[in-house]
Order: sequence, then C-alpha cells, then structure tokens
Amino acid sequence: MRGVRVDQIERIHALSSNATITGLLDEMFAAFNAHDAAKVVSLMTEDCVFETAAGPEEYGARHVGRTAVKTAFENVWAAMPDVRWDVTGHFVAGDRAVSEWVFRATRADGARIEVQGCDLFTLRDGKVSVKRAFRKDRPPIAPRTGS
Repeated sequence: MRGVRVDQIERIHALSSNATITGLLDEMFAAFNAHDAAKVVSLMTEDCVFETAAGPEEYGARHVGRTAVKTAFENVWAAMPDVRWDVTGHFVAGDRAVSEWVFRATRADGARIEVQGCDLFTLRDGKVSVKRAFRKDRPPIAPRTGS
C-alpha cells in the first residue's frame, strides 16, 4: 500500500483484532445472560479454565474443561435464576482482555446482590482459554418487606 507506514498497518490490524475479541466477549455475556451454558463453553477452548470470584482457595474455585465450566455456570443459574452481568466495558491487550460489569442477582432468601466486578481473560486461537472472575464484597441488600 503506497504511502502507508508499517506502524499504521499494524495499528489497523490491532484495531480489527480488538474488535473481533470485543465481539467475542459481547457474545459470551449475551450467552451468560441468556443462561445458555452450551453457547458460553462453545466460545472457550476445550481445555478452558474458569476461576470463580469466591471459593476455598486464594483464586476462588477452579473449574477445568468445558464440562466442568458448563456445570459451574449451570449451578450459578440454578441458585440465582435472575442472575445477570450488565457489562460496562471491555478492553483488549494482545492475548489478554478485561470485561467490567455489574453483577445483579436475587438469593434464595430474597436478598439482592448488586456489585461491580470484572473478568480477566486469556485468549487463544480466537477463544477464551482462561476466565478469572473478581467482584466487590458488598453485603446483600435485604429483601423488601410488605408496606
């Protein structure tokens, strides 16, 4: 391309790649909010890893492979049928990406959870290979009582 510098071509390629990854993340969060575990894991590598925001280890709890990750999300949706992640933004840096969101759900006792959080992603071959979840530790909002 005449008159176009190599750094400009590299920048155009990076922007295109970032848009593709952002699209992947948008698709993943749409699947989370549709409670479509099969779709979620189809966007992940076969050997994917999901580390939860809470759990007994310093990293929360770790689920490895599509079957384990699918089960982990199905368990979240069963425990909190109205759970959703309202995405506030994504950014991409090479093979890493971050999604920021607000987690909203109702617990079985009626208390509400509304907290900010983020996912740190590692990407490989156009899919998510690692998803590490983090969220604020805010006390649940008490259920509303009759007026």
